[in-house]
Amino acid sequence: MQRWTIVQHVPWEGPGSIATEARARGLTVESYRMDLQPRLPASDDVEGLIVMGGPMGVYEAERYPFLQDEMKLIAEIVRRGQPVLGVCLGAQLLAGALGARVYPGPAQEIGFSTVELTANARQDPIFGALADPLPVFHWHGDTFDLPDGAVLLAKNANYGRQAFRVGKNAYGLQFHVELDLKLWKDWRPYLAENAVTLTEQQRAQIEGAGKCLFSQFFDLAHGGTSQPAPLASGRKS
Repeated sequence: MQRWTIVQHVPWEGPGSIATEARARGLTVESYRMDLQPRLPASDDVEGLIVMGGPMGVYEAERYPFLQDEMKLIAEIVRRGQPVLGVCLGAQLLAGALGARVYPGPAQEIGFSTVELTANARQDPIFGALADPLPVFHWHGDTFDLPDGAVLLAKNANYGRQAFRVGKNAYGLQFHVELDLKLWKDWRPYLAENAVTLTEQQRAQIEGAGKCLFSQFFDLAHGGTSQPAPLASGRKS
């Protein structure tokens, strides 16, 4: 497996350090920009799938018809047992694609925070390598029920479902840990109205967590051992 498909919904929510980690391993990354041309690849052309965030809701498919197409693609890739990583909206689409309900949460959750890993996370090939609590960035107002058979991996006091796994290699992350410096600069204008601040130390902690998580994810996807390691303190666009 060498080709990875990234689905991006808005200009400022790119893959950040996910793409960096993929390219460092010599993987081919193809980005599909739904904000520019709502077109997806055929499922036979997808070997690994990454679905990024965005301001729309899964339940807004009438306004954003491509969301239904995305969920069909996600469901097919999961059915085949191929790797999927959903981030924020991407996690909600993963849940929705597998029949779970996605709906507005109790309040918006925006800014630097941490999530607590569950007991199941300690046995997970990816989350077993991560620090607990895990430093993350939140930027969402929706939540979801767990799909049937899913394993809950992370939670916090505000939202009880922060990360989950379905099968062996389909993961949903309600939070962001792909936050490299370039991506943070892209986000800042859109976060200004919420008066969100983030110190460079906090951003570096998040990026370090993401590097560990994505390294483990690609190891798992490509048949590596994924042994836990300590956490360090339209088409191409």
